[in-house]
Amino acid sequence: MRLSDCHNIDDFRKLAKARLPWPVFDYIDGAADDELTKARNTSAFDDVDLVPDVLAGVGAIDTSCTIMGRKSALPLMLSPTALQRAFHRDGERAVAKAADKFGVWFGISSLATHSIEEIAGLTGGPKLFQLYVHKDKGLNASMIERCQQAGFDALALTVDTIVSGKRERCLRSGFTTPPRYTPSAVWSYATRPRWTLDYVLGPKFRLPNLDGHVQEGSGKAVSIQDYFNTMLDTGMDWDTAARIRQDWGGTFALKGVMSAADARRAVEIGADAIWISNHGGRQLDGSRAPFDQLREIVDAVGGEIEIILDGGVRRGTHALKSVAAGATAASGGRLYLYALAAAGQEGVERALLILKEEIERGMRLMGVTSVDQLTPNRLRWR
Repeated sequence: MRLSDCHNIDDFRKLAKARLPWPVFDYIDGAADDELTKARNTSAFDDVDLVPDVLAGVGAIDTSCTIMGRKSALPLMLSPTALQRAFHRDGERAVAKAADKFGVWFGISSLATHSIEEIAGLTGGPKLFQLYVHKDKGLNASMIERCQQAGFDALALTVDTIVSGKRERCLRSGFTTPPRYTPSAVWSYATRPRWTLDYVLGPKFRLPNLDGHVQEGSGKAVSIQDYFNTMLDTGMDWDTAARIRQDWGGTFALKGVMSAADARRAVEIGADAIWISNHGGRQLDGSRAPFDQLREIVDAVGGEIEIILDGGVRRGTHALKSVAAGATAASGGRLYLYALAAAGQEGVERALLILKEEIERGMRLMGVTSVDQLTPNRLRWR
C-alpha cells in the first residue's frame, strides 16, 4: 500500500499500521479498557442525518470560519497530541508545516518532541499550546512564559487526565517514552527497518518543553500511565484553572469538558472556549461520546463560549454535522496522526486535502455556501 492509495482516514490508519512497530501503532490506535468509548466517538455521527437543499447556486462557497479570534480556512482543527517524534522523525514540525499550508489551527502538547520556540518559528498560522498541570509549579510557569514569549495564540488546559486511563494495549506491549525495545516486540521493530533506522539515526528523542524540570519521559523511560499518575497534579481544581487563565492572560480554553455543569463553570471563570472531549476514549471508558453530548452543552452555554467538538472525527461530514449541531468547529488527533506515521508532512497534507475536499463537497451537496448556514435544521436525529 502506498500513500497514493490513501483516500480516507482509515486508509492512512492501515498504512501506518504497516509501517510502524506494533507497540508504537497501538499507542496511537489504542484507548482505555474495552475501547468502547473510542468506538462510540466515531459511530455517534452515524445517528444523525444531513438534510440537503438543492438548486442553491453553490458555484462559489466559503469554508472559512473564525475560531478563538483567528481565521481558519476550514471548520477543523488539529488537536494537540504528545510524542510525535515516536511516530515519524519530523514529528510536530511536519504537522505545523502542513497546518500552516492549509490555514488551520493546530496544537502542540506539553509532551511535544519539538520545543515551543522551534514550532513557533515554523508558522505564522494559528497555534495552540496544550498544558498538562504538573506537580512542579515551576515547570507549569516555565511553559506558560515560554508560550507567551513565542507568540502562541491560545492555551488549552487539559482537565481530563487527573489520573491515567488504563491503556491495556500499552500495558501488553510495554510501550514507554522514549520507546524501548521489549522482548515481545523485537521482531516488530526488526521488520520495520525504515522506522527503526529513522528512530536510531534521526534526532534524539526528547521532550524539550520539560527541560530543566523533568527527566521522566525523555532522559528516563517511563510509561505514559506512570507519567500521568506520578507527575501530574491530582489536586487540580477550578481555582487552579482560574489561576492559570489569569497567569496566561490570553485566549484560554478548557480541553476535556463533557458535562453541561462544567461548561457553565468554564463560562463563569472566563474561559474563551471549551473542547468537548474524552481524550479520544483514552481515559474514562464508558463515558459519553462528545458528539452525543454536544446538543446538551450547546443548550447550556451556546452563544456564551466557543465550543470545539473533539473526538472521533474521521470525515469532512463529521465536521459539518458538528457545526450544524452548534459547535464552532471540530477537532481530532488520530485523523492526522495516522497520516503523520504513514508519510510525515506529505501524509498530513494529503489527509488535510482529503478532509478539505470532503467538507467542500458536502457543503455543495447540502446546498450550503458558507459555514454559518450549517444550522440545526440541516440535521435529523434517528
